Amino acid sequence: MLTWKEVINFSVNGNPTPDRRVEKTEAEWRAQLTPEQFRITRLKGTERPHSGALCSIYDEGKYNCVCCGTPLFDSTIKFSSGTGWPSFTQPIKENAIKYEKDSSFGMVRVEVMCNTCDGHLGHVFPDGPEPSGLRYCINSESMTLDKEAVNDN
Repeated sequence: MLTWKEVINFSVNGNPTPDRRVEKTEAEWRAQLTPEQFRITRLKGTERPHSGALCSIYDEGKYNCVCCGTPLFDSTIKFSSGTGWPSFTQPIKENAIKYEKDSSFGMVRVEVMCNTCDGHLGHVFPDGPEPSGLRYCINSESMTLDKEAVNDN
């Protein structure tokens, strides 16, 4: 189970190696994604709170990267944070997520991205529920919910 200390370590000293890499040109990403998905995942945007389709859905399945299909989070670790974005306590695998220090907008946060394709997902904070204490605050537009992929870690 990842801890805040490990998240900070990844953001400062380098991330775990992904299982695979997906790299495309900007034109290829634009052709594949909706304008909103492109804005969020490739331009590091965010959706308005409580506006995402996956915010209030708690169906079983895997949450995959909308860009490359990599499994990122499992529905069993999703929780209602009240923040307006889907929230999770852990990634599906330690190397599924990439972490970078984000000093934009006058604050210091830890940005989370898909470690396979570098798609922006959201941020992680140390104010989640026990036992990890982590809250991965993720844009709905950066994920798809695969309801067919239940319990196949």
